[in-house]
Formats: sequence, structure tokens, C-alpha cells
Amino acid sequence: MRASLRTIHKIHFRRRAFLFVSLTCMWMVALWVPVACAGEESSPPDLASQIWHYLTTQDSVQADSTLASIVQRPDATLQAVQDILRNGQPHGLQPVGMLPDEQVVVRDRPYRLSLSIPQSYEPTKQYALVVCLHGAGFTGEAYLDRWKSRLGEEYILACPTYPAGAWFTRRAEDLVLATVQLVRERYRIDPNRIFLSGMSNGGIGAWLIGMHHAQLFAGLAPMASGIDDVLFPFLENLRTTPVYIIHGSQDQVMPVELSRKLAGELKHLDYPFIYREHDRTHAMAGGHFFPREELPDLVKWFDTQRRTPVPKTVTVVRDASHLLPFGWVRIDATDQIASFSEDLIDKRDDSIRQRTYARLTAQVTGPNRIDVRTGLVRQYTLSLNDDLVDLAKPVVITTNGQPAFEGLLTPHVDTLLRQARLRHDPAQLFPVQITVSVPQRPS
Repeated sequence: MRASLRTIHKIHFRRRAFLFVSLTCMWMVALWVPVACAGEESSPPDLASQIWHYLTTQDSVQADSTLASIVQRPDATLQAVQDILRNGQPHGLQPVGMLPDEQVVVRDRPYRLSLSIPQSYEPTKQYALVVCLHGAGFTGEAYLDRWKSRLGEEYILACPTYPAGAWFTRRAEDLVLATVQLVRERYRIDPNRIFLSGMSNGGIGAWLIGMHHAQLFAGLAPMASGIDDVLFPFLENLRTTPVYIIHGSQDQVMPVELSRKLAGELKHLDYPFIYREHDRTHAMAGGHFFPREELPDLVKWFDTQRRTPVPKTVTVVRDASHLLPFGWVRIDATDQIASFSEDLIDKRDDSIRQRTYARLTAQVTGPNRIDVRTGLVRQYTLSLNDDLVDLAKPVVITTNGQPAFEGLLTPHVDTLLRQARLRHDPAQLFPVQITVSVPQRPS
């Protein structure tokens, strides 16, 4: 009897050991760890799988390890990696139709996200994305029906919900960016056809978030809204991002003069925009509403817009809290400038009231020549690719009319992948970076 029990225990132990080894192998494969299991030789993951793991993992240690493995691969040539990134991450089948109760997490807090996905959605086809921000007293779900009937089968609609429609806060800004990233991970989105729109408070958010992150969007469509004059310098960021403004002449909540002044400023800058002023009123909202009659023309405008992912001229205005990549430029360090708090329309700081912001314009002015003009900038970084310069030849960079760099710049797979992980944008791929210190004038 004891011998039989021992035999049974041995069988159970072997089964448990086999199950443990099998699960361990599966775990190792999932993490692409090059360890052999159960006496079998492991085969390395294909290059594309490793790249997409690096780009999507939330574990920074694992990301660094995966990147180190990729750059050691003989098949990880610059061209091969660029081709994989341009093709985009493979997408499988996802839910379609009205999805009013989705969720997006920002800073460990969940927010409701309402989506409308075409019934004819195909994971191999690219779709335009419209992110719509609701006004105070509304939710994202309330905007689905109004938009969906006009957008048709070529658009995905994303309507996040934020408490009280306070889209002029830092957390709300993060929510919009997280919404774009989440939808892009689940569905195949054309990176050059992402639009940001909003009504009332949502329109304020479209202005603020759209200006700070203009290089992400193909166009902005703020409605019945406006921003304070102290924020007007950030309109300079919209050099290549067209705006479609809608406002009612009889609006008693957001005076129409707010949009008139913004249109005048865009005209002064000679930037692309359309201004639509209507005289309709609503039984409940008066002149402060978005007439359904205006939507067909707006959608036609969406149909014609395509982002220029790597424009030859970029202008960026920054406060100290937004020193982030902006297209192919980034302001790294500045003199003393304004800095917004969690409130993106904060006016308590004297430097904000005085519009003390850093400015940079970078322009490709000739073959392999880039001229940069700065104000209150101490250091900046340029991210470059073959759309901007011929990387096989020396590049000349000037800062405020003075020579800053001349020589060859070497592309690196490491740089290309780090930038891809930071940007999540297959249309903005940069294998070269160069950081330049701005000569300071004697005081």
C-alpha cells in the first residue's frame, strides 16, 4: 500500500513538474527571454515582435532590456526597423458600433470613454479619428448620437468624459492624450487624420490642448468657446495645424467676441483657419449651442485635411511645464519663463500675465541647412530624418544667425526606437538627434 502511494505521489509530482516547466516556458516566451525550456533550444523572437514589445510594454526595465537585445541583432538594420515602424502595429478584430461605457486610466484613475466604431471596421484599413470634448453639464456619451449620424463609416469617434467639463486642467490634458493613444492601440488610425473638437468648455480644451500638442492633430474645431489674451502667444504653434471655428452671434455664455479675436489673431499670423458665425438660437441654450446644420460642412472640412507630419518650418512657444517634443524640435532649457500649474488657464503668475514664454522657430532653408531662431531658450534638440536633410551629407545648423553645427550626423537604430516609444507616431520617425546650446548674449 505504501509503495502504491509513493508511486502515485511520484506521478503527481512529475505531472506538477511538467506543468510548472510548461508554464515557465510560456512565460519566458511571452517575455522573449532567451532561455531554453525542458531541454529544447529556444529560438529568438522575430524582429517585429520584439520591436512592438519594446514600444508597448509599461515596464521600463523590461523595455531597456528589450531595446538592448534589439540593437544587437544583425537583422535590426535601420531600414528594416523603419519599415516595421511605418507599417504600424498589427491590429486584430475589435468591438464595433456604439461603445458608450469604455474606460481610459489616467494617473491611476479611471475615466469613462464613449466610442463609435464603424460597423464596417476592418483592422487592415486606416480610419480618421475625431476626439470630441463635451461642455459643462454633459458627458461624452451625450455627443455620440449628434456626431455619428454625420461622420459616416470613415471615422472613429472618441468622446471622453471629464468632471464638470473642466478641460482646462493638466489632468484633462493627460486624458485627451491617453484617449488618442488608447484608440490607436486598439484600432488602426491614420496618424495624419486625428482631429480635436469641443463645445463650450470642451472648445476651451480644444484650443488649449490643441495648441500645446498641435503637431499631433490634422486640425482643431473649437465651438462656442475662447481663451484669454495671455494665452494668444501659443497660437503660434498652429503654423501647420488648421482651425475651424464655430460660434453663435447671440451667444450669451461665451461672447462671440472671444472667437472673433482669435480669428483676427490667426489672420494676423497668416495661419490657415475657417471662421463660421451663425445666428441660430436654441429653446434651452439660446445662442450657446452647436447647430446640427453646421456639422455637414465641418465633416467636409475634416475630409480634406491631412497633417503634414514633418513640416520644413516649425514654430513652438512653450511655458516651463510643457518642455516636450513638438514635431522635430524640443526646447530643453530656458531662461526664467512662465509655468502653468494644474490649471492650464492660470493667471496668478506675473510671468503668465506678462506672456513670458520661450519661443523657437526651426526652418530648413536650403539643402542640408537648418536655421533656428530662439527667444529665452538656452538649449534645444533637433530630431532629424531623411525628409528634412540628406543624412549622408554634412548638415549645417545656425542659431540666431550664428554657426552652431556643421558636420555629418549618424543615424542610430537606438535613437529611432527611443523616439518611436516616446511619440507613438509611425509618421514621425527620427533616427538622429542633435542637442545645441544657445550662445548667451553678454548682460
